[in-house]
Amino acid sequence: MGAVGVLGWLLPLLLQAVPRAAGTGSGAQGQPRISAGAPGEVTGRGGRGSTPGRAAELGQGHGPEAGSCPHPAPPGARPCSPKYFGRDAVVCVCNATYCDTLDPVVLPAPGTYVKYESSKAGKRLERSEGSFQRSLRAPGLLLTLNVSALYQHVKGFGGSLSDAAALNILGLSRPANLLRSYFSESGIEYNLVRLPMACSDFSVRPYSYDDVPHDYELKHFRLAEEDVKMKIPLLHRASAMSRRPLSLYASPWTSPAWMKSNGDVRGKGTLKGQAGDKYHKTWANYFIKFLDEYAKHNVTFWAVTAQNEPLAALLASPQFPTVVFTATQQRDFIVRDLGPALARSPHRTRLIVLDDHRIHLPRWAKVVLGNATAARYVTGVGVHWYLDGIVPASCSLEATHKLFPDHFLLYTEACSGFLALRFSVSLGCWERGDRYSHSILTVLNHFVAGWTDWNLALDLEGGPNWVKNYVDSPIIVDSSKDVFYKQPMFYHLGHFSKFIPEGSRRVGLHSSRRCLMCQLEHVAVLRPDGALVLVVLNRSAGRGDAGGCSAPAVPTCSAPLAPRFGWDVPFGIQDPAVGFIETVAPANSIQTYLWHRP
Repeated sequence: MGAVGVLGWLLPLLLQAVPRAAGTGSGAQGQPRISAGAPGEVTGRGGRGSTPGRAAELGQGHGPEAGSCPHPAPPGARPCSPKYFGRDAVVCVCNATYCDTLDPVVLPAPGTYVKYESSKAGKRLERSEGSFQRSLRAPGLLLTLNVSALYQHVKGFGGSLSDAAALNILGLSRPANLLRSYFSESGIEYNLVRLPMACSDFSVRPYSYDDVPHDYELKHFRLAEEDVKMKIPLLHRASAMSRRPLSLYASPWTSPAWMKSNGDVRGKGTLKGQAGDKYHKTWANYFIKFLDEYAKHNVTFWAVTAQNEPLAALLASPQFPTVVFTATQQRDFIVRDLGPALARSPHRTRLIVLDDHRIHLPRWAKVVLGNATAARYVTGVGVHWYLDGIVPASCSLEATHKLFPDHFLLYTEACSGFLALRFSVSLGCWERGDRYSHSILTVLNHFVAGWTDWNLALDLEGGPNWVKNYVDSPIIVDSSKDVFYKQPMFYHLGHFSKFIPEGSRRVGLHSSRRCLMCQLEHVAVLRPDGALVLVVLNRSAGRGDAGGCSAPAVPTCSAPLAPRFGWDVPFGIQDPAVGFIETVAPANSIQTYLWHRP
């Protein structure tokens, strides 16, 4: 994570900007497979027990909804075991014997829909059912879907298997429980996994795969123990429990020290020489050797990014592992070295450029993709979320899509807590999950194809991280108790990842009026199986709620947000082929609606 590089001159701006990003509007056998009480609703219920549990699967908190007919929790689904870290700061606890889970998604009968809801009040992907109506009894705000207006295809959602994440997962007595929470049908069904190529800051040491000086033929290239003993076994386990093919992509933080201008994997430095020379060709072949060595372990990669945060490196701390590239340097490296190396290799691995903040768009894309040769080698543009509040999505993401519609946009990194003044990990903080959903909704509505979180799991400090660049994660592991905590961020991500599979397409969604006094955000998607998904986020707070997490004896949110004046928002949903849904989005909630079209 390269956000540490902006600590100086952008700190005051980021503290305001990041929480409010721009508005929404093939391989061998065994390898990971790449590739609230509305009319007519019935709501699941279940207890809010205090028994700690761990992750055999994903969670849903159950509770009867006012005006609905309660019935037992669906077979197999298990409710959240809550633990409170202050008012409204709730995590779901998982241990070796218990973890909240979800049932596999089953499309409802024609004329009916299912709704999943999470809320600051404690719901966690709570399932309910309802029927479409012929008309609305109380016409007001109406969201109308238009499936004839088709936009970008969705690649998917996921997280990153850093060294730190792998260490934390393997620190549990039953790592499979946590993996199931992310990858299985009883979890939130991630399909994207990003891996650092050698070390990142979220490692316990700086290292590369070839530290022998002047080894231009890479005869001494070797994967590290972190790959062979931790990440590769975990990838195989995740793939085995996933119903969906996993798409893996890798990102380099640093080259070996002898290739860098500063002679160290740490700190600011460029590749020695210039594009086309022995250093650049060796660095390009380093990518191929990485793919070769992983393939020997039956792991193949859908894509690689050319460099993690190539410009944020200029502002990084002296200890941060990085290599600096300008857009021009990256273009020339791709044209003369990396592009041809990938094309000659036996790997069908795509190439993603930028992998940095969207403040560099669309200029970075113009420089790289404006070159016809580079554009032929490149498939997409990677984006990090850290400076989203500085430039609107329309001026960066949408502008890039309009210029280069044949190249996908993919969010490749995001996390909370990276500029926290008091603490990085904020257990149970609803607002951090809210910001995740706000970001996802925003970028999906501006032609982004998917969204990847940073570390899959971290410890209570937000690490390990050898440069002490601690951050938060959707899952926090307390290995001393052999438990892990699923945070609100985890469930917010699940509202997208579980219900919007790869190959889905965003469709038209029209709001009958603009709700000036509420903060309702939404996106509609058509799945490959013909079902429709609508995700609705209500960011407005309830009466007396300042919008931040309280901070009693334990850390929660880094700072209270400005008060949000809001309330429950009644609205309607119209699918012209099916009918109407009359429903309510409670304050501080996210909902996912799913139904099948005739």
